[in-house]
Amino acid sequence: MKRTVLALAFVVMAATAAHAVLPDEMMADPAKEARARGLSRELRCMVCQNQSIDDSEAPLARDLRLLVRERIAAGDSDAQVLDFLVARYGEFVLLKPRLNSHTWLLWFLTPLALSAGGMTLWVQSRRRARASDQEAAASRLTPDEEARLDRLIAAEPASEK
Repeated sequence: MKRTVLALAFVVMAATAAHAVLPDEMMADPAKEARARGLSRELRCMVCQNQSIDDSEAPLARDLRLLVRERIAAGDSDAQVLDFLVARYGEFVLLKPRLNSHTWLLWFLTPLALSAGGMTLWVQSRRRARASDQEAAASRLTPDEEARLDRLIAAEPASEK
């Protein structure tokens, strides 16, 4: 019973994940429509922010989808459409920002932070290993102390059982 309900819920959720592109937005040429859909998946909805305009139902996303289709109909290449939208809305409109001098920190900060964290962990483990080696060496008896201990043990009377 539970599996049936879960399966039904999954099917319903999968069905609602359809794209937000409306039939009146679609281009007559399937090749151009495929280009428009590809570009729409690369562009961020400025209202939803972490959703592409292809998936968003926001009015601004619809306007951007129509704008992309207008530019494609006008004969612009994919790069020209993206450049037009970046010039108009800024780099934020791209879901995957371009790698340039303004975005290098965005691209490389995470790997640098992970590398620095890994190096810190490695250095700390090396320090702990050295400290435990020094502590073990300090806890060992010197030959004079060992000889004295042997004499004390030998001089001790046998314990009664």
